Amino acid sequence: MDAYRAGDDYVVAFDLPGVPEDAIELGVERNVLTIKAERRPAELPEGVEMQVAERPLGVFSRQLFLGDTLDADRIEARFDAGVLTLRIPIAEQAKPRKIAISTADHNQKQLSN
Repeated sequence: MDAYRAGDDYVVAFDLPGVPEDAIELGVERNVLTIKAERRPAELPEGVEMQVAERPLGVFSRQLFLGDTLDADRIEARFDAGVLTLRIPIAEQAKPRKIAISTADHNQKQLSN
C-alpha cells in the first residue's frame, strides 16, 4: 500500500495482482474503510497437473481508519492493471478557511487561518 496527499484528496494505492475486479469489496463503517479481496486458484485446462504453486491464494483484507478530516461519503475507487487506487476527499470542515473579524466600528477584516 502507498498513501499520499494530492491537493484536496488522499490517495491510497493497493497492489492486487491476479485479483479480478469482481473479487474486490470495499466498505466503510464508522470511518473505517475495509478493503477485502480474493485471489482464486488458476483454472487449468483439463489434464494439466500443477507442479509448483507458490503464489498465495485466498481472501485477505486491510482496514484503514479514515478520521474526521476525510469525507468517507465521496470515496472514488479505480482498478487498473492490478492496482486499486482510492481517492478520498478531505472534508470541507478540515480545509483551511478565512474567518471574518469584526472591529468595534463594525468594519470587517479577513484573516487567514
